[in-house]
Amino acid sequence: MRRFDGKVALVTGASRGIGKACAARLVAEGARVCLTARRPEPLAEVVAELGGPRHALAVAGHADDEAHRAEAVARTVEAFGGIDVLVNNTAVNPAYGPVLAMEADAVRKVFDVNVHAALDLIRRVRESDPSREGRAVVNVTALAGLRTAHGIGVYGASKAALIHLTAQLAREEGPGMRINSVAPAVIRTRFAAKLYEEQEEQLAKEYALGRLGTPEDVAAAVAFLASGDAAWVTGQTLAVDGGIILRGGGI
Repeated sequence: MRRFDGKVALVTGASRGIGKACAARLVAEGARVCLTARRPEPLAEVVAELGGPRHALAVAGHADDEAHRAEAVARTVEAFGGIDVLVNNTAVNPAYGPVLAMEADAVRKVFDVNVHAALDLIRRVRESDPSREGRAVVNVTALAGLRTAHGIGVYGASKAALIHLTAQLAREEGPGMRINSVAPAVIRTRFAAKLYEEQEEQLAKEYALGRLGTPEDVAAAVAFLASGDAAWVTGQTLAVDGGIILRGGGI
């Protein structure tokens, strides 16, 4: 499929894991993509894997840095002529444990990166060309934003906020911009390793499909929501969870 021929995408947190898989899927389907992450070296390696500067651009920086977000949007527009797709994937979870055990600075960091940075990027993409039609935003949230979760309550609260913003902004920004989100369960990435290390086989049995998710599973869902195949879908959150939500309760 070439659903993104002539389209330009900005994917955050794209040096590895879900973000890298999303960027690769979009490029494979014809898009030119700007990738962001903290460290320039891994980003440069991904750009090379995706075919070099004809297909991809790297802008390194911290997601909670306003100047970095402005640069990412500006350089994408300068290099590729505009932005049609935004994938807000960057997230942090600096601590594991009960909500009330989290230090205030850690809570602020989680919401600054997971919520405020995503909201600001949506605003900046829209303002980069207010008349551009047919834009699509996909926010990568988490199943922990839909269900309580052991040890990652603040992270889940930030993702719940992003899920609500997805629906609210979809209502406010249509028809020129569609905004949806995906809510993955446990995905086999370094970011989520603490949730499945040394218990992957046992944990996989709890999923209706009998395995944990992969970054490519999420990327496929993101590509659908960002594409014209989802032209009449907005404000939705798609659980990409191997069926674990079917058991009810927390996660």
